[in-house]
Amino acid sequence: MTDWIISISGTAEGARIASILAISAAFLHAVFGALQKGRHDPWISRAAIDASYGLMALPVVLFVVPWPEPHMWPVLGGAMIIHIVYKLAQASTYQRGAYTVVYPVVRGTAPLITIIAASLIFHERYNLTQWSGVLLLVAGILGLAIYNLRKLTVGRDTLLPALGWALFTGVMVAAYTTYDAWGIRLAADPFTFLFWFFLLDSLFMPMISWRRIAALPVAERASLAARGFTGAVVAFASFGSIMLATRIDEVGRAAALRETSTVFAALVGWVILGEKVGPRRLALMAMIAAGAVIVEYAG
Repeated sequence: MTDWIISISGTAEGARIASILAISAAFLHAVFGALQKGRHDPWISRAAIDASYGLMALPVVLFVVPWPEPHMWPVLGGAMIIHIVYKLAQASTYQRGAYTVVYPVVRGTAPLITIIAASLIFHERYNLTQWSGVLLLVAGILGLAIYNLRKLTVGRDTLLPALGWALFTGVMVAAYTTYDAWGIRLAADPFTFLFWFFLLDSLFMPMISWRRIAALPVAERASLAARGFTGAVVAFASFGSIMLATRIDEVGRAAALRETSTVFAALVGWVILGEKVGPRRLALMAMIAAGAVIVEYAG
């Protein structure tokens, strides 16, 4: 598998596989976000998910993939710092603002910054048509935020700091997307980076949330464990897909396709949760999808 991943990097086949991976990551990211909401505190849910994927990654790093080369340890350490800052920023965002308002701001900020960073770091080049697709995608995502903001009836007193945190979180999404793409390209075996990332990334949230988990009623722990396991499987598929997509193709294009997660999130709410979409939200979702298609096929 490793040899195949390396062999298709930068090829037409690699671009096609990367697109499939990025779209898959978008759908799974919407599912992952939904799993962190529900009957449990989001901090507890995320801790259970992280602990679960750490336990899943442990036997793989010990017995399957090669150990990281010496130069990879500080790279993995940098990834952990960026992801910790991201998780804290994300929690601060969701504590202060309505999910339907701040989530599109986070996801709308990230692809634009990622594409700019990829242009500088990886020397990726995008034509004017692709840039128009990026702007259309970002406009659609931020349009969803504005639409939901107009419908907001509670939480307006904390809205300004929430939006500030949302912008910062979007910057951190761009930071970890770009950094992880750089890190996985430095590794001789991309799966070594991937599984060591999951193992190390699993430590922080359980460490800061163990008191909350310990205080949870015994009757609630089985459902939390089930949510943790399900979320871990989704996390492996979602984050693993986008990391591999950025390894074998352009980082900016993969990032743009990944942000169609806002469309999938809205569709999940419509189809499964019975939420109303309406013509305006439908038009904004079409803008996002159209922007992603332009970025993908105008190159």
